[in-house]
Amino acid sequence: MDKKDIIILGIETSCDETSVAIVKNGREVLSNIINSQIDIHEKYGGVVPEIASRCHIEIINMIYKEALEKANISLDQIDAISCTYGPGLVGALLVGVSYAKALSYASNKKLVGVNHIEGHIAANYITNKDLKPPFICLIISGGHTHLVYVEDYTKFKIIGKTRDDAIGEAFDKVARVVGLGYPGGPKVDKLAKEGVANISLPKTHLDNLDFSFSGIKTAILNLYHKNPNVNKADLCMSFEKDCCDILIENVMKAVKMYNVDKIVLAGGVSANSYFRNEFLNLEKEKNIKIYYPELNLCTDNAAMIASAGYYNYINNKFSDLRLNAIPNLKIGESK
Repeated sequence: MDKKDIIILGIETSCDETSVAIVKNGREVLSNIINSQIDIHEKYGGVVPEIASRCHIEIINMIYKEALEKANISLDQIDAISCTYGPGLVGALLVGVSYAKALSYASNKKLVGVNHIEGHIAANYITNKDLKPPFICLIISGGHTHLVYVEDYTKFKIIGKTRDDAIGEAFDKVARVVGLGYPGGPKVDKLAKEGVANISLPKTHLDNLDFSFSGIKTAILNLYHKNPNVNKADLCMSFEKDCCDILIENVMKAVKMYNVDKIVLAGGVSANSYFRNEFLNLEKEKNIKIYYPELNLCTDNAAMIASAGYYNYINNKFSDLRLNAIPNLKIGESK
């Protein structure tokens, strides 16, 4: 390895994935080991926080060793330890933060706390080697719907967010209503491909760049209860189309407002095939470049945390051993 290379070890335990990754210079993944708990939580219809925390404790040391082994690297060669410290489930976060602090102390390596949402943005730097700020980023996940102006690698401004449900949360609730189960996002996306958008649903238009998805979610719930024989595929397709229309409307307002020509998608819902296709149509129609992470980097993973950690590292944004989990951490907030 070149002497100028900076190697970051990332740890992600904000929800129900235990992940450890090794990333070189913020963009080259040497290893990215992910242990998912979906099968464990599926029978409960969603993530059970206490179970998630216990699973992280049981597996994290094994995942750490596997990440080092796959990267063919030793802890001595690591420049810094980065970890997600918020937002997320407090018990789950504490596992990763505690493990990272112990590693940092034992190895005398720099500790870098990373905002989980900033990690999702950074996932795009791994997939898209040419991507540089400034750009508009749409973060769509189970817990967040944010519109962010990314001025620089560590400078973020929230310009819009959901006032109620996150879009991923709406997907999960719609899936539950029509009997698809958990996790809702991939299952709604799959069924929607068999349907047509022929059902009228309400769209909430706000006077700024904020979003609202509670109205469309409630409309589907009421419609399905009144008519349980409604075509589920058509309902899912109509839901996806209307949600995507809302997202694109605000994104295009932001593009004009900030005079940028790059739109970046991030978060678990950015894996949605319909959303991706619609945004790629924008690229052709509006002469705007669209970026999104490869599928395995859309959901929670430690490579994105290591990438974000790299940019914090080169900007001298370090943490100390007082770093704690902050479940409601906002993007752009300091440690």
